[in-house]
Amino acid sequence: MAAPATSPPASANLRRIVAASLIGTTVEWYDFFLYGSAAALVFNKLFFPGSDPLVGTLLSFLTYAVGFAARPLGALVFGHYGDRLGRKKLLVLSLLLMGGATFAIGLLPTHATVGTAAPVLLTALRLVQGFALGGEWGGAVLLVSEHGDARRRGFWASWPQTGAPAGQLLATGVLSVMTALLSDAAFTSWGWRVPFLLSGVLVIVGLWVRLSVDESPVFRAALARAEARRTEGAALEKMPLVAVLRHHWRDVLIAMGARMAENISYYVITAFVLVYATSHTGLSQQTALNAVLIASALHFAVIPAWGALSDRIGRRPVYLLGAAGVGVWAFPFFALVDSHHFGLLLLAVSVGLVFHGAMYAPQAAFFAEMFATRMRYSGASIGAQFSSVAAGAPAPLIATALLADYDSPTPIALYVIAAALLTLLAVGVARETRSRDLTAVEGSAVEGSAVEGSAVEGEGRTAGPDGGASSAVPSGGA
Repeated sequence: MAAPATSPPASANLRRIVAASLIGTTVEWYDFFLYGSAAALVFNKLFFPGSDPLVGTLLSFLTYAVGFAARPLGALVFGHYGDRLGRKKLLVLSLLLMGGATFAIGLLPTHATVGTAAPVLLTALRLVQGFALGGEWGGAVLLVSEHGDARRRGFWASWPQTGAPAGQLLATGVLSVMTALLSDAAFTSWGWRVPFLLSGVLVIVGLWVRLSVDESPVFRAALARAEARRTEGAALEKMPLVAVLRHHWRDVLIAMGARMAENISYYVITAFVLVYATSHTGLSQQTALNAVLIASALHFAVIPAWGALSDRIGRRPVYLLGAAGVGVWAFPFFALVDSHHFGLLLLAVSVGLVFHGAMYAPQAAFFAEMFATRMRYSGASIGAQFSSVAAGAPAPLIATALLADYDSPTPIALYVIAAALLTLLAVGVARETRSRDLTAVEGSAVEGSAVEGSAVEGEGRTAGPDGGASSAVPSGGA
């Protein structure tokens, strides 16, 4: 394979880009996960009173799943404009939408005050959260991937991924402090609102950092080439979505399959475990929150390490290891939680998140390397977010329903194993992308252009920066 042609940017500039993406994704995931934790702990009481406790939790998780349903729409809208206008503008908008919706949740009246309007308003704000997050992920990882040193792309692109455990850590930490300092009655009455209102402060910090970075140089170069083609009278570019479905449909399917085990295992390990540990094993809310809190710190630490390993041995081997790991760990996970011992609960969550990190870390670079620049935001976002509707969205809901029906963790473990097998299949048939040059994986969304039908058609050739062809870079799809 040819050596990547991308020259490393100045280290100070790259660190600023990474910091901007990391802080932004941390705020976005803090907002998103805060809702998940609150759904497991208090929303069933405040917005769905009068139900059986487990039924109330199911209804609460249903509004949680609604956020995932909006993520594909966010992927389509943000992906389209991100491929047309640039990554930075759309990332600023996603942060404002997410932060505004989360802050508003902290001000919502409950069912006791406004009746059925309360869950309706809660669901509407959850839709806004999901829409914003659907556009956030692709832009954040691409901004780093397209700026970064190609030889260490897996490492640098994994840093925005640490925003998920950082947001989980922050959300769980704030909730843990609030539950420790307040009585159950005070936390249920007003304490749960404080973490949501804090989102306003975090958004201001995130915007300050995010506005200071430059647009991706890879995108600017691709945009300039597209403008030059239009000036020369070439056919108009197709919409990014149309181009993705024509040239990269195999890659979209691979990305969707790759997300199944990653998404499902994560929400079982971090969200559903709060329900299982408190309602099934009798552990306190504080104990369950503390286990997720500590394990999230470990998750944060291992993601860059897995990303660096993917630069050395490839994206696929690391990803496959993670998928196999969460499948094998499914039964031991619940056995350890059932021990009623904090140390073993912590071990269960920690090992599960270490295996999850092996999938999540290389995912950013892996997905970015699959798609041509002028359709990369759309392709990566569609592949990542459409799968969330079938994976992360119903995962806590399905796990809770299985627990209610069978009163046993066995069906839930089998559910995780099935997802792991699907991901092993998807990643197993994919081609390695580690040595791909993002400046060469240009392809074209232009009908009949000179470079159309190379990398995007999967013939093992990619267009070089000058519009010529290079046979060194493989296709991203199987």
